[in-house]
Amino acid sequence: MVRFFSGRDVEAAVPPQRALDAVRDAFVAYARGEWSMPPKVYVPAYPAGDFRAMPALGAGHAALKWVTSFPGNPERGLPTVTGLVLLSDASTGSLVAIFDAAAVTALRTGAAAVLASLKLGGPGVPAVIGAGVNGRAAARTFVATGAPVLIWDVDDSRAHAAAEELGAEVAESRERALAADVVVTVTPGHEVLFPAGSLRAGQHVSLMGADGPGKAEIAVEELLRSRAFCDDWEQASHNGELAHAVEAGVLAREQVTELGAVLAGDAPGRRADDEITTFDSTGLAIQDLAIALAAMERADELDLPTIDL
Repeated sequence: MVRFFSGRDVEAAVPPQRALDAVRDAFVAYARGEWSMPPKVYVPAYPAGDFRAMPALGAGHAALKWVTSFPGNPERGLPTVTGLVLLSDASTGSLVAIFDAAAVTALRTGAAAVLASLKLGGPGVPAVIGAGVNGRAAARTFVATGAPVLIWDVDDSRAHAAAEELGAEVAESRERALAADVVVTVTPGHEVLFPAGSLRAGQHVSLMGADGPGKAEIAVEELLRSRAFCDDWEQASHNGELAHAVEAGVLAREQVTELGAVLAGDAPGRRADDEITTFDSTGLAIQDLAIALAAMERADELDLPTIDL
């Protein structure tokens, strides 16, 4: 029998702090070569959106996420992200569980954003730009760590609803949010939020929105002013913020540090109070696997439906 985790079940099984720990452990395991992750496959359906197939192997299990990203869907009353995560036993190949991909994605996106901010950023009240599903997940994760957080969104009512739900505060303006010491951007990636010369000394930005071709939340010139980090070089250099600088021939592999190497103690994080740091997140299958395994830890506590395949 295969267990099915709805979005509500995923959220009930994995609180934000557990997601933060699970994603941290996954980054370290991947950095040490204990987990593996074949390249993400994009199936373009532009300009509407795209489909993505994301496999990973680790901790005796394999996972595959089939997920969409259709940024225009909310205008039609539909979610931007839909799909499923399949979890299998790596010793037998048996399918163990199926998960709502949107809930898994939100948890691991929020966890990665906050994990990078805590490790690479300095002190100060963090700000989250974007109050959609994944932006709320990032804000919720900050709150779970005990940090106050500002929220800003182009839709003021959505920002206020998110702030009320999470116990956060609405930033008085976009400029105020973008000027925070620690910023997490979770936007569709169609607008550059940080043009040349906009980042100030000591600022950290976790760039979560530009996870596919043609997207960008920061100008190439501004990215080059920072010390750049990413979740995975191969993925980010082809489909993330880094891709634009790589394509222009102005950014090379040795100029970028993977977050996993920092978390594993193999590379330094922030080196000075006035250092500008950026983190390019493209979303990794190992993170999805980590959330799925964390959810399985509490499967027996939930009244889960099962599927007989």
